Amino acid sequence: MHTTFATYMNTRALFLKYNAQTSPTPLPIEIVRASGNYLYCSNGKQYIDLIGGISVCNIGHCHPAVVQAIQYQATQYLHVMVYGEVALSPQVQYAQWLVQHLPSTLNSVYFTNSGTEATEGAMKLAKRVTGKANFVSCTHSYHGHTQGALSIMGSEVWKQAYRPLLPGCKQVAYNDYAILDAIDDTTAAVIVEPIQAESGVVQAHVAWLQAIRAKCNHTCTLLIYDEIQSGFGRTGALFALDTYQVIPDILLLGKALGGGMPMGAFIADAKLMHSLSHSPILGHLSTFGGHPVCCAAGLAAAQVLVANNGDIISGVAAKEQLFIQHLQHHKITAIRSAGLWMAVELSSFEVVQQVISYCLQHGVFTDWFLYASNCIRIAPPLTITEHDIIQACSIMKAGLNAVDL
Repeated sequence: MHTTFATYMNTRALFLKYNAQTSPTPLPIEIVRASGNYLYCSNGKQYIDLIGGISVCNIGHCHPAVVQAIQYQATQYLHVMVYGEVALSPQVQYAQWLVQHLPSTLNSVYFTNSGTEATEGAMKLAKRVTGKANFVSCTHSYHGHTQGALSIMGSEVWKQAYRPLLPGCKQVAYNDYAILDAIDDTTAAVIVEPIQAESGVVQAHVAWLQAIRAKCNHTCTLLIYDEIQSGFGRTGALFALDTYQVIPDILLLGKALGGGMPMGAFIADAKLMHSLSHSPILGHLSTFGGHPVCCAAGLAAAQVLVANNGDIISGVAAKEQLFIQHLQHHKITAIRSAGLWMAVELSSFEVVQQVISYCLQHGVFTDWFLYASNCIRIAPPLTITEHDIIQACSIMKAGLNAVDL
C-alpha cells in the first residue's frame, strides 16, 4: 500500500514546515470546518468565533446563500480577463448594489483582491487626480502592508525594517486638530479610519472629521475613508460614514466585502475614477481584481445582510450592550466599542495572552490588536446569538479569574 508523507506528519507540522510564517507562535489549532458562528478543530472541538476572520465573516461562516452563489458562478466562468476589460455580470451587479447603498458621489467602483490593494489604488488615484504626491494619515492607523500602504501606516514598529518607503507621508495623532496644519497645497490625500481598528476601536470625533473635510476642500486635497474593517454592519450601520455624515472623496472597502472570499474595492466619483483610463490608458490594473466568484459571493452576503429590513444590522446594538453587560470584571479596565466591534482592555499583553489561551482551551476563539496589545479583540459574526455571547463572556471572565499576573 502506498503511504504518503502526510501520514507521518499532521497538518500543523506540515504548515510549520512548508508555509511561510508571520510570527514565531501561530495559534496551535487546525481548523477543519466552519459554520455559522462556530469553528471546528481537527480534534472535534467547537469554538465560538469572536473574531469572524478579523471582521470578514459578518453573516457567519459558509452561509448557504453565499455557498450557493459560489457554486453557481463556478459553473459559469471563473477568470476571463484582466479587471475592467470585459463586462462580467457578477462585477456589474455588485458594483451597482454598492453604489445604490452609498452617497451619490461614491458612484464608481474599482474592485481589487484585498484591502491593502484598495489602499494602493486609492493612493494612485489621488496622485493622478490632484497632480500632487504627499499624504497625511494618523498615528496608530492601519491601511495594509504593501509598500504604499505601509508608507502611510501609523507605526514605525512595522515600517522601520522596510525603509526607504514613499517620501512625503506625514502621520498626526488621531482626533488631533494638528492634522489641519499638516494638510496643505502639496497634499494629494488625507486617509482616515472613521473608527481606528488596530489601536483598539477608537472613534473619530464628528467635528474633527468635519474640520478635515473643510481643509481638504480648501487645499484641493482628497479625503479617503478606510472602512475596510468598519463596513458592512460591523458598527450597527451599513457603513460608518452613515453615522458620521461626513462624505469622503474615496472609500476603501475590504474584509466583509467578499462574504468570506478575498476582495477589496476603492470607490469614488466616476469623474475622478475616469482619470485612470487615459494618459496613460490602463492607469491601474489588477489581473484577478473583481474575480467573478468573489463578486458573486460578496453580493450574496451583502443581500443577506440587508434582507428582512436589515434585521441583522438592527440587532447589533442590543448584542453590543449584552457583551458590555456580561463583561463586567475588576480586571477589565475599559471596554471601547462600536457595535459588535470591541476592545476589552486589560493591564498588559501578558494578561491578554493568558486569557486568550484560556479561552482557546475552553472553546472561545479570540485575539488582540496590533497597536493595543493589552486589549482583547471582539469582532464576531453579526449573527452571534445571545446564548453564545453570554457563554463566551462567562469563559472570558473565568480566564480573567485564572490569570496569575
